[in-house]
Amino acid sequence: METGNDKKKGLIIVYTGDGKGKTTASLGMAVRATGYDWKICILQFIKGTWKYGELEGVKKLAPNVELETMGAGFVGIIDDNKPFEEHRAVAKKALEKVHQRILSGKYDLIILDELNVAVTLGLVTREEVEKILNIKPELLNLVITGRGAQPWLIERADLVTEMKEIKHPFKKGILAQKGIDF
Repeated sequence: METGNDKKKGLIIVYTGDGKGKTTASLGMAVRATGYDWKICILQFIKGTWKYGELEGVKKLAPNVELETMGAGFVGIIDDNKPFEEHRAVAKKALEKVHQRILSGKYDLIILDELNVAVTLGLVTREEVEKILNIKPELLNLVITGRGAQPWLIERADLVTEMKEIKHPFKKGILAQKGIDF
């Protein structure tokens, strides 16, 4: 039995905040949407050089879910020794892919993972994000994740959830764990 409203509107959804779970929440939405045979595209900004569990896990949801990492890795931290300009150039190419996917009409849900971080770092501008929001077809659902969502994006979104860290194992010296953190 179907429940909910028959009138569909594509939403702009933002998962932000300092707590864990932003990407995980968007992946959970992708799993749920797959249950309704939706077509989903996940485009990951920033991430790119590390191997994450979702890269393999999403393959099990094919052909409904596609995931592409588009970043050149974390910017200015951990093992990054690339010039900022290289990260910016990769982000520009990623934006072209975002536009192609949005305008293709192929997807019910597009997730732009860590786009908020790309904006905060200056890899993507407000104008570039607003262009994405402006070309979004009426029925397309768009999820944007990453800490530091800007007030203008929060205002524009239909749903915003802020993940708040209350307690984290790292503070006890417990490092990130496969299957939980990546």
